[in-house]
Amino acid sequence: MCGISGYIDFNKKTAEHTLESMIAMLHHRGPDDRGVEHFSFPECLVGLSQARLSIIDLSAAGHQPMHYQQLSVVFNGEIYNFKEIKKELAELGHQFISQSDTEVILHAFSEWGVKCVKRFIGMFAIVLLDKEAEKIYYFRDRAGVKPFYYYWKDGLMLFSSELKAFHKHPQFKKIIDPAALKLYLDFGYIPSPYTIFQDCHKLMPGKYLSLDLNTKQIEIQSYWELHSFYKKEERAISFSEAKKELHQLLKSACEYRMIADVPVGIFLSGGYDSSAVTAILQSNRSSKIKTFTIGFKDGNNEAPHAKKIAQHLGTDHFEHYCTTKEAQEIIPELPFIYDEPFADSSAIPTFLVSKIARQEVTVALSADAGDEVFAGYNNYPLMMNYANRLNKIPDSMKTLAGKVMKLGSYLTPTSKLSLKHKLYGAGFAIKKDKNQQIADLLWKASTLPNEYVDNLLIKANTTYSTGYQTDTSAHRDELSVMLAIDYDMYLQNDILTKVDRATMAVSLEGREPLLDHRLLEFAAGLPTAYKFDGVTGKKILKEIVHEYIPKEWMDRPKSGFSLPIYKWLNEELSYLLDEYLSEQAIAASNIFNPSFVNQLVQSFKGGNLHYKTLIWKLLMFQMWYKKWMD
Repeated sequence: MCGISGYIDFNKKTAEHTLESMIAMLHHRGPDDRGVEHFSFPECLVGLSQARLSIIDLSAAGHQPMHYQQLSVVFNGEIYNFKEIKKELAELGHQFISQSDTEVILHAFSEWGVKCVKRFIGMFAIVLLDKEAEKIYYFRDRAGVKPFYYYWKDGLMLFSSELKAFHKHPQFKKIIDPAALKLYLDFGYIPSPYTIFQDCHKLMPGKYLSLDLNTKQIEIQSYWELHSFYKKEERAISFSEAKKELHQLLKSACEYRMIADVPVGIFLSGGYDSSAVTAILQSNRSSKIKTFTIGFKDGNNEAPHAKKIAQHLGTDHFEHYCTTKEAQEIIPELPFIYDEPFADSSAIPTFLVSKIARQEVTVALSADAGDEVFAGYNNYPLMMNYANRLNKIPDSMKTLAGKVMKLGSYLTPTSKLSLKHKLYGAGFAIKKDKNQQIADLLWKASTLPNEYVDNLLIKANTTYSTGYQTDTSAHRDELSVMLAIDYDMYLQNDILTKVDRATMAVSLEGREPLLDHRLLEFAAGLPTAYKFDGVTGKKILKEIVHEYIPKEWMDRPKSGFSLPIYKWLNEELSYLLDEYLSEQAIAASNIFNPSFVNQLVQSFKGGNLHYKTLIWKLLMFQMWYKKWMD
């Protein structure tokens, strides 16, 4: 819907033009309208701003900041059930002057206070100023579909949809956080609540923050979290009833995300998730829904299969075959689009398909989260099989076995770093209970060997805990643990970040029907076998899709967006490594060990580097550093 930004300055030094500069950095998120307002309180100055992408109520009545009584709000996202909430409020005596969901937020807060957020079905980052109570509230949606950053140091709080706005405030101190940098090297993203900068944070999904404008007191509270639903007993429900109920929830979630006063389309890859969304929506319509697919001559190419599905379902299908040149030209833009280091190379095709879709629609549905919600990833059974093999070792022998594995890791030469890392992970996890064991194995499988990080970083590195260190003792089983962790970590911080920035970079709103919180709660409570039966992942979702599309069409190896990035870096894009990963370029930032990076690059060019993803992570960091730190 838009981008939002603002400040709370207890030093009263922020000039009004500064906020204009901050929100101008988010023009791509909201090219249709811009609003900037400033407020003065005894202890501080407050500024609220919004760059609007008009989706619901395209008139001037939807302008933000929006006000009602003592309340003012700027808001990024959509409240899909706003009409039902509006009707309820009208019955309580509220009167409305617009058709926007933003106005409903104001009235809902005036009626129910912070509890109003529990009524919202949607994606949102909301900043609400209560001038009478002299408090400001920040709310983030349950899944973290919409981003929200805040900076708090020396009496200054900044907030924004993207980090890049903070660079326009003269008091923003951009100091790299070494512990967050270590997380980036491990995962290729920086998980919430951390960012690349010290004193800068992401508000966690399902939480709200309140700031007292007199006392400077900050409170962060949770209003929803998915883990609690994985801790409850499985629902006593038959497979047929569960399938019927899930089907209805999918229909509701998808239909809600078609609510707009502008054209809406769907990203269609031809996999189960996007096919489910497309099939459900097209089956209820006589008019053709626009669907969009990007194809590649190199890498995984899902375009032919997506076209076949689109023809079967009867959509108005658009496909674009991307050339190598088109894909490569996006790479220099990535540091601006993803304004902290981000190393998922599928950001390139995601941006390209967004660019194609924007020519036809203003909103696009993206069917992310099917794998994390319904157990679709291949590593789930692999990880459980690995844990089962470890647990064949008698309990009485596990202490000794753990010591032997760790010793084996120590004695294994660095030329066999992958084996060294696996032995250490197994020795680390072997004595834990089953739930914590699977969490530890998943964690170690997602991180780099310590030898890489220790040799890479010049300064001694500290560390932060992440979703992998969540207390899993109360979760129902090992699969529930993995689903909950991947939801917290990979889905939220990689996939949703990738889609939000790629879509909003071209002023396209991305919506996520599979992240409707009602659907998440229901799926979390299903018997594990309905999701993974020991052979088939996404079992219950697949059976729903087979009602619309022949099973033999869908039953194929799992694929996804991927490009031959490492082939390019060894061939036509090798100049990027020469420019950004040379010993001179590495020495200039004084973060990484130049000789060790050179060793990694030479090993990569010789085809001997097992952890090839590290090269892309280093390249993305160096390009980011040059863009935002030089």
